[in-house]
Amino acid sequence: MFLRNAWYMAGWAREIDGAMLARRIADTPVVVYRREDGQPAALHDRCPHRFAPLSRGRLEGGVIECGYHGLRFDAGGKCVGNPHGDGRIPQAAQVQAFPLVEKYTLLWIWFGDPARADPSTIPDFSFLDDPGRGRVDGYLHVQANYLLETDNLLDLSHTQFVHPNFHFSEAILQGRHEVTQAGDTVHSNLWCPNGAASPMFAKRIPGYDGRSPVDQWMDMRWDPPCLLRLDTGITPAGRPREEGGQSFTAHILTPETETSTHYFFAHSRNFRVGDADMDEAIAHWQRVGFGEQDKPMLEAVQQAMGTTDLMSLKPVLLPIDTAAVRARRIVRHLLEAEEGAKR
Repeated sequence: MFLRNAWYMAGWAREIDGAMLARRIADTPVVVYRREDGQPAALHDRCPHRFAPLSRGRLEGGVIECGYHGLRFDAGGKCVGNPHGDGRIPQAAQVQAFPLVEKYTLLWIWFGDPARADPSTIPDFSFLDDPGRGRVDGYLHVQANYLLETDNLLDLSHTQFVHPNFHFSEAILQGRHEVTQAGDTVHSNLWCPNGAASPMFAKRIPGYDGRSPVDQWMDMRWDPPCLLRLDTGITPAGRPREEGGQSFTAHILTPETETSTHYFFAHSRNFRVGDADMDEAIAHWQRVGFGEQDKPMLEAVQQAMGTTDLMSLKPVLLPIDTAAVRARRIVRHLLEAEEGAKR
């Protein structure tokens, strides 16, 4: 079960430049594309005639022609062409259209009440629009529920065990973890002062000797149902954060089904901008850290759990789980509110 009155990332805006994009989101098949005026549009990816995916058809002038029998649909889902017989269009020849907006170079889709689809409620990812920062994007298809991914990102202590070659530091293990909540937004902040830099963070300080004390931070913001922004950085010990090597990373988890997730990530930095070696180091971290270390672990957890809800299994909870538990409770309460509104 998924929230309907919520924004989900449907893809990168560049994915629909001249092409249709088919993607299952919240167990709903959608086709995303650009209208003739360049504005993005999204339809249920199913022709009402024989239920063929519209994404297997042809896009021309902002109209999709079904590849099976040629019915044509505009961006509002209205059938505007029938090549058969006298051309009469059946009254039921309609496809559901979904609100879709382009913001922060990303595509955002809404499955709930269209009147509530307010783009201003999309959390701030404006750092992705900043041309003065270096940016490295990536995507993974993960065979695990999006809430398991959320748990993983809201508890960054796992980096010391799953990613030691990138992020091990005694200072991180001994750091101060603080969880706060403002409305439905959860902050999970880790402050690690006066210690040696982790291997990946050390790359942010030119000529770092591997021993000099530094301050490091990893601050995660979560907004429902699955939108996360990570603020990480490092400075010489005692110096203001503004003087350090700082990055924001968008971690956006779009549920595909109950047991699979589209994982979009985009790293944006203020250090070594334009440095191809740094770009490759970050891309390598994304490929290995997310794809070869996190992904198989989460998929193994999903396989071990099957389709049983995590909390119903009564897992042992540690202090490091505080933020993840809060996020799960918020999602549950929002789902219950939506279900109650239907009655």
